[in-house]
Amino acid sequence: MGLGTSLYSARKSRGLSQEAVAEKLGVSRQTISKWETDETLPDIRQSKRLAVLYGKSLDELIEFDVDMQEIQDAIDRADSKAAERVDWTKAWSRKYPVLAQYQEKVDTGFYADGLQRLLADLREKYGYSNLDAFLVLKDILGTLWKEEQEA
Repeated sequence: MGLGTSLYSARKSRGLSQEAVAEKLGVSRQTISKWETDETLPDIRQSKRLAVLYGKSLDELIEFDVDMQEIQDAIDRADSKAAERVDWTKAWSRKYPVLAQYQEKVDTGFYADGLQRLLADLREKYGYSNLDAFLVLKDILGTLWKEEQEA
């Protein structure tokens, strides 16, 4: 995401108009528009003032990812009962069809037994709850996936 989009998203998330931001910074509304459309860039002082106005660090403002923010907001809003009602396999299988098909081909019991041993080991060695053991194993798999992609 470009800086302009980041500035626009941050301004909108604070409920501010271009006019209001322009007034607070002592610039024209057109200047704010040009920053948000990547026609021009704010100087470092104006960038810092924007970050303060939007309640973000300068790094957050520059690297602001609206998709990740929306995901985090959804996670924060979801209670555990709502999350339990979601069929995650069905939802993700739209993007990854293998999730809707592998059960017919893969001996899941074989893999489940090995995973159960790993989960039990995490619970016994580190005193993790069932949920924490699953989360740690998920994170280990995620790390392996990233390493595989980089290789």
